[in-house]
Amino acid sequence: QVQLVESGGGLVQAGGSLRLSCTSSPRTFLSGKAGAWYRQAPGKERELVARISYTRNIDISDSVKGRFTISRDNAKNTVYLEMNSLKPEDTAVYYCNTPNVPQPWGQGTQVTVSS
Repeated sequence: QVQLVESGGGLVQAGGSLRLSCTSSPRTFLSGKAGAWYRQAPGKERELVARISYTRNIDISDSVKGRFTISRDNAKNTVYLEMNSLKPEDTAVYYCNTPNVPQPWGQGTQVTVSS
């Protein structure tokens, strides 16, 4: 069974930065597939934040455009979410998935932005 593993979250002050990482078990599962980051804030629906194809075509949600960047290292089978200029409204659990071949959601990684 495929397992998606998110890491890199934490507590940060407004204006700060974090980099999230997404890997998989088996390690090679992300190879050749689009990857995406989602987030779910308390009491809200899960939403798509950013998506990157295997060839690095990128879509970014308007809510984070200009502040967040998605990237991938295909050699390491890892998808990253670089988050800058964080705001309290970015507080959420962040998840990754493969949008074209959806997998069970992982544990996610908590991002908390204090004001």
